[in-house]
Amino acid sequence: MRTMIQARFSWGYFGAIVPAVFNFFSSEGFLVINCIIGEQTLASLSSRFDDTLGVISLIVCGYRVIHWYESVAWIPNVIAFIAMLAIGYPQLSENLSAHIPSATPAHIMSFASFLASNIIGWCSTIPDYDVYYSPDASSHLHQCQLHLDLFLSKKVTGQALGAALAAAAPSMPAWNARFDNNSSVGGLLHSVLLPTGAFGKILTAVVALSISGACAPSIYTCSNSFIAIIMWFAAVPRWVYILVSEGILVPVAIVGAKRFYATFLDILNIIGYCTSVFFAIILAEHVRFRRTSYSEVQYPIAT
Repeated sequence: MRTMIQARFSWGYFGAIVPAVFNFFSSEGFLVINCIIGEQTLASLSSRFDDTLGVISLIVCGYRVIHWYESVAWIPNVIAFIAMLAIGYPQLSENLSAHIPSATPAHIMSFASFLASNIIGWCSTIPDYDVYYSPDASSHLHQCQLHLDLFLSKKVTGQALGAALAAAAPSMPAWNARFDNNSSVGGLLHSVLLPTGAFGKILTAVVALSISGACAPSIYTCSNSFIAIIMWFAAVPRWVYILVSEGILVPVAIVGAKRFYATFLDILNIIGYCTSVFFAIILAEHVRFRRTSYSEVQYPIAT
């Protein structure tokens, strides 16, 4: 079942309207962040571009096309990550000797909360895609694949590399200038790849355009959440809600690009609060009342 439809088991038919609304805005916030990063990355390629250069992604083909696209969209990012690590390694190794203040308990808790919110944020999205899995598929294999993806590809490689480059930027004037006071992720990416010349520019452009790979599932979830708010909304073609999502996304991303860091924090707060409440209720209901069973006896679809 779709995420917000399945939520009716724990929230109730009318109560599930609340998480459906919040999930729409949370997904929209994630889209805004992705769009801003894509704008900044493209803008870093030329002084003729600015942060209002939009990256617009309209997904109107359904899940099968999204699944195919996602299966190949990761390739340029992997190439870019390897190139950034190879080129930036000398600077990263020099930064190892830099003085780092001791972490306080507050810092540790904040960092742990950030990592946890990244994982929990997927709980209101993933069932929209798991619904296409065959009932005969191994649940254990699926869980292993899912955790390998979330923890290895997103947490270990992506965030660790990004954190390392951002930490090294203050000691590298060329990187720090393009990082623009911690507010231009795209500028930092391009500055690391700059020594490779045209190849680096091509990689930067391809990575910027691959942002649509992150936007596609979120737009898909936005449309599904909209349909779950009121049953009459299901009569409207899904592509209409995609246009509504884009109509909200473009102006907000253009404005937010001028104050990226503040916008980033505001959106993360919204996503974190909404998904944490949703996750806690779903988990308590599944463990306490459904006895951790996924059978149709516990989740009668007919009702």
